[in-house]
Amino acid sequence: MRTVIFDLDGTLADTSADLIASANYCFREMGLGDLLDPVADAGVAFRGGRAMLALGMARSQQPDAAMQVEAYYPVLLRAYGAAIDVHTRLYPGAIEAVEALKAGGYRVGICTNKPEALAETLMQRLGVRGMFASLVGADTLPQRKPDPAPFVHAVQLAGGAPAQACLIGDTITDRKTAQAAGVPCVLVGFGPDGMGVADLAPEAIITHYSELPGVVRQLLG
Repeated sequence: MRTVIFDLDGTLADTSADLIASANYCFREMGLGDLLDPVADAGVAFRGGRAMLALGMARSQQPDAAMQVEAYYPVLLRAYGAAIDVHTRLYPGAIEAVEALKAGGYRVGICTNKPEALAETLMQRLGVRGMFASLVGADTLPQRKPDPAPFVHAVQLAGGAPAQACLIGDTITDRKTAQAAGVPCVLVGFGPDGMGVADLAPEAIITHYSELPGVVRQLLG
């Protein structure tokens, strides 16, 4: 069974503003004010909570930055979970593309480095969890992307075969995951990095989700 696995943050949905808000909540708790900008820093949001905290610590030249990052990471997760879908939106055409893939006989699933419970909550809040046959998060397995194990697990949970699968993503983490799994990678060209993702040499780039079903047919048949 041919399978298409999607990354979540920056691929299926633009979650950056809510992620940045959770980091800024932590910085305000530290008495530092809002250190990240929801537009200019959207790219770092998709690299995870610790990356956002580390950037803020660097900007404010805080001592013991690494310790502060670890101390406030659980605070960030709680803040994010409490306001997970205030600004988050699915990218235009994403669900239509998923529906087209399913109608074409493909299985679809999600493999994200967001904690599984948060990913489940977000997809349910967005009303689309039932469209995906699998969801594997950062803590589902001992490994996380770019290790290929979570991707393989997502494919298998969806009822597919890893050798007949591809990964849709937006960052070097997704590119490395696909390479490690030996599968094609499609990167989106509408994230914060834009067409800069071409530097990662994926098998394909899409500029709108309307292009995805055709691209997948070319890659997987």
